Amino acid sequence: MNPGDAKAEARFKEVNEAHEVLGDPDKRTKYDQMGSNWEAFSRGGPGQGGWPGGGGGFRVEYEDIGGAGGGFSDFFRTFFSGGAGGFGGAGFEGFGGPGDSYTPPSDAEGEVTLTLHDVLQGTTREVGLSEGGKTRRVEVRIPPGVRDGSKVRVAGAGGQGSRGRRGNLYLRVRIAADPRFDRKGDDLATKVRVPLTTAVLGGEADVETLDGAVGIKIPEGTPVGRVFRLRGKGLPKLGSPGDRGDILASLEVQLPEKLSERQRSLFDDLRDTGV
Repeated sequence: MNPGDAKAEARFKEVNEAHEVLGDPDKRTKYDQMGSNWEAFSRGGPGQGGWPGGGGGFRVEYEDIGGAGGGFSDFFRTFFSGGAGGFGGAGFEGFGGPGDSYTPPSDAEGEVTLTLHDVLQGTTREVGLSEGGKTRRVEVRIPPGVRDGSKVRVAGAGGQGSRGRRGNLYLRVRIAADPRFDRKGDDLATKVRVPLTTAVLGGEADVETLDGAVGIKIPEGTPVGRVFRLRGKGLPKLGSPGDRGDILASLEVQLPEKLSERQRSLFDDLRDTGV
């Protein structure tokens, strides 16, 4: 060593430090845990208070593992940060350092429009998702009984993250309007139209359902607006497709637009009787 040469003295100190620590397993363990100030911390640390933050354990921050300003001497930093074929530089990229380009999986959303027949039977829809300049096709099964505004989740069908995992795909369901029916939960409200004579004298009428027309009997003197319930002819209950709601058919009376002379005469007679 050259007396008075600061660089030579610092280098000699580093070599001695390395030799002392590498030659003693106990000191090497303390060095690995505490850095170049291991001797001070072994005696109780700064102010005899141990590690910053107290608690008796030790806190490893990023700078303590190969980053700038850490507790290791230049000699050990060179050895363990990749300068001499160690664990790799750039702040240990494989352990979440600045070089880590991790991208989390992302969820995708879309919208699909269904008819009441789709709701009755359940259906499938193919959704196109743009990914890396290409379109990826995903087939989505939509269960019977789904409601307007609800979401169908397809796990693992969303965007892909940098580690291969995918997010979820969420499809918002819209139900197209049907001029024949008004949906009320799992029930379907509709109209059954009959001539005036059927409402007065009774008779039969057909009610539309999603399964086809169903005949019902109209009792004599049925008032306008009476509701006929056809049980089990509505929409399936979500999660229990074997259970269905009802058809609620309200009576409407069709009045004749033109009357023949005989019909007018008969209505005149009815009016005279106070009907």
